[in-house]
Amino acid sequence: MSFELIFLFLAGFFGGVLNSIAGGGSFITFPALIFVGIAPITANATNTFASCAGYMSGTYAFRKEIAQHKKELLRITLISLTGGILGAWLLLQTPETVFKEAIPWLMLFATVLFIFGGQINTGLKKLASRHRHASSIGGVLLLVLLLGVATYGGFFNAGLGIITLSYLALAGHTNINAMNGLKLLVSSVVSLVAIALFIYNDVIAWHEGSIVLLGTLAGGYGAAHLSRKLPQKHVRNFVIVASIATTLYFFIDTYMNTPVN
Repeated sequence: MSFELIFLFLAGFFGGVLNSIAGGGSFITFPALIFVGIAPITANATNTFASCAGYMSGTYAFRKEIAQHKKELLRITLISLTGGILGAWLLLQTPETVFKEAIPWLMLFATVLFIFGGQINTGLKKLASRHRHASSIGGVLLLVLLLGVATYGGFFNAGLGIITLSYLALAGHTNINAMNGLKLLVSSVVSLVAIALFIYNDVIAWHEGSIVLLGTLAGGYGAAHLSRKLPQKHVRNFVIVASIATTLYFFIDTYMNTPVN
């Protein structure tokens, strides 16, 4: 049991470091929860719980940048609440076996977003700059897209920050600090409402999740000093390698180790 606790704390610690420097901490924490024997849906819910504190502290840190978008905040918050509830509800309605088979594909989607997120955001910013006077239909489509982003976050937390940045780029945002603040706000709202549903349905592994949470907070705090010394490019490359390896593992475990009847 002591080894398991140390393993989870270290996973949370490195996940917190990665989230602070380059993002992608869920590629460490979510598989770690599964590796110690937690059922996939419970591991996903627990990972959302463990990640939420980082989202909230980040949102507070960017509060001034967020306040510059007061006109959008109510709309963003309400849609994030709705999507978070919908995504969490969909997760709870999904059979364990179906979700387990979906994990490799969800991890692959999050990995592709992480690797190509920068290029995607650049392309979306160019697209948004060309269509600043889009029709009301375009505005409605953006709201639907945000609802989809929030629903994804309520269903599967990994990659939420990256996909939210892509939405913000498409919506015409260009200030990276404001985008990071709004990204963290969406992540906080989605996670909080999803956690409420997970608590109600008793699908959070509190003991293991608390250990990961403590590790995440310690890692995030330590990264404040490390971020000045470690090149983000090297950290990002590490996350890419880890995410690809983890995704391959889940594909092999799910589709090649399935017992034959």
